[in-house]
Parts: sequence; structure tokens; C-alpha cells
Amino acid sequence: MFVGPIIAARSAASTQGRSQNVSFDPELRRRCWFLAGPTACGKSAAGIELAKRIEAEILSLDSMAVYRGMDVGTAKPPEGDRCAVPHHLIDLVDPDQNYSVTEYLSDAEDACRAVLSRGRVPLFVGGTGLYLRSLLRGLFEGPGKSNEIRDRLEREAEAAGNEALHARLRSLDPPRAAKIHPNDLRRVVRALEVIETAGRPMSELQVNPALPEGERARHVYWLSPPREWLYQSIERRVDRMLADGLLEETRRLRERFGTLSLTALQAIGYRELVEHLEGQHTLDEAVELIKRHTRQFAKRQHTWFRNLEECRVTEISGEETPAEVAEQIIACGTG
Repeated sequence: MFVGPIIAARSAASTQGRSQNVSFDPELRRRCWFLAGPTACGKSAAGIELAKRIEAEILSLDSMAVYRGMDVGTAKPPEGDRCAVPHHLIDLVDPDQNYSVTEYLSDAEDACRAVLSRGRVPLFVGGTGLYLRSLLRGLFEGPGKSNEIRDRLEREAEAAGNEALHARLRSLDPPRAAKIHPNDLRRVVRALEVIETAGRPMSELQVNPALPEGERARHVYWLSPPREWLYQSIERRVDRMLADGLLEETRRLRERFGTLSLTALQAIGYRELVEHLEGQHTLDEAVELIKRHTRQFAKRQHTWFRNLEECRVTEISGEETPAEVAEQIIACGTG
């Protein structure tokens, strides 16, 4: 049985000054299933059971699982699960590389075609809301890159600091600034670059409405557990990750790659432990930050999925078995 990830060749050059729309093939979209949900809600186990019932292969819907070596902190499925049901879009790039949504859409399209060629169903499983929305609605990337503007902004950041650029973005595009950490210089620069080239903030340009009913994916589900149960699950999961060697994994990654990429450092757990290793926090403080940031992330995920009208909510108590959740999803899809 094929169990390795599908890695697509990537090629796309930006055209300066021209807005770009990147979309997922609508015919492929109609043949895919999607299972989303907040972190630690049990969607991976439910996804495996669902895949067995609909004869599917799983495509990761996790923006951090694309990084090789980031295994414990991203809760990648163990080898036994990957043998039971083939998984794709995992371990695509090293953690010192950036990886964009555009690249993900291209890789996902190639993976879907390969899965369909084997007579199987592509089943996306994960919790990255931006990936899900881009698959369902396409991605508006804004104007093409301007190296001149980008170089100038990066020089300004070097002279005045990242916070100064982030403060400028807060004044020009508050919604976009709220979604970007001040140290994520690549995204801050891109957002300011768009404002200069398009004359409008990215938060206005990236409003992606749902497609007409006839063009939408037919099977899009998200799991919604009770908040208190989810927060307790998050607490247990973080403790388990530490026991499974998350700190040691983070240390090995730093020793091998030096500085992780800006996109890889968005992974909750690694960022806080890197700061611990740099002396900014004690280990106990870092663990508490991981738990707090994960709870905040789960809340944002809930908002993402709730606001996607294509998604059908599947209420769960947290006490169901993965098989029971899978049956509940199938009943929702055929009801």
C-alpha cells in the first residue's frame, strides 16, 4: 500500500502590480470530503474511521504538518495509522523553509488527482482554517510582488525594528495586523506592500465570498465539542507532547537548522520552547504559554469554521468513539 506523502513540483512567478486569484479545481473540489475542527478534538482519529467507511485516503489540512522533523508538536499521525489509511501532504519541506498557501493549493490539487486515479476518495482532515477556506473558495493573493518596495520595507525594519513596521500596519489595516505577530516580518512586509501597490488594505481585498450552491463542495464537516471538555483535552495533550519529547525535538531542530522559518515558527509549542531555550522563559512558564496559546488558537478555529457557510457543524460531546463520530458524519451527509 502506498503510504508516502505526495510532493508536487512547484512553479509560479508573480506578475508585478497585477492581482492574482488562485483557485482549487472545482471538479476536484466536488469529489472531495473535508473534516475540520479545533485542535485536540479527536478529528484525526475520526478521520481515519471515516476514511475506512468511504474508501478514502487522507490529505492533511494542517499548515504545520508540512514540515519535516516537526512531529511531536504537530501531532502527526503515527506510522500505524498511516499504514491503515494512506496520508498525504505531510513532511513536504524542511522547517527552515517558508511554505505558502499557494504552494499548498498546488500540492493538494496534485495529491487529489493521484488519489482519484487509484479509485479512492480524497478526504481532507485538519484544523487550518485558511487552508480550508482557500480550498473551498480559492485564494486572492493581491498584487504581484514589488522587490523595490519589499527591499525598502525590510531596510526600514532593520533600522527601526519589526515593531515599528507592525505599528504602521496597525494604523493602515488593523484587521490584518491583528492576525500577524510583530516578528513575522515576511507577512507584515507583504501586507504593507499590498497597501502601497493596490491602494487598499489586504483585509478588504481578501474577502472571499462562498461560491454558488451548485459549485460548492458537497461534504464539508467540522467537529464542535463543548468548550470545557476541549480545554481539558488541550491540557492533557500538551502534557503528553512534553512527555513524548517535544522539548528535545525542538532542541534537535535548532541544532540542525539553526533558525526556523517564519512560517514554521508559527507552530504553537515550538515558538514558546525556542524562547525557553533562548532564556526568555522557564520551562514551566513556556508550558503554560503553550496551553494558553493553544486555547486561544482553538477559539479562533471555532470562529473560522462557524463563519464558513459551506461547513456543516457536527456537535460532539467528546465522549464518543472515533467510529461513532464517523457514523454521525456519514448520517449528516446522507440525511
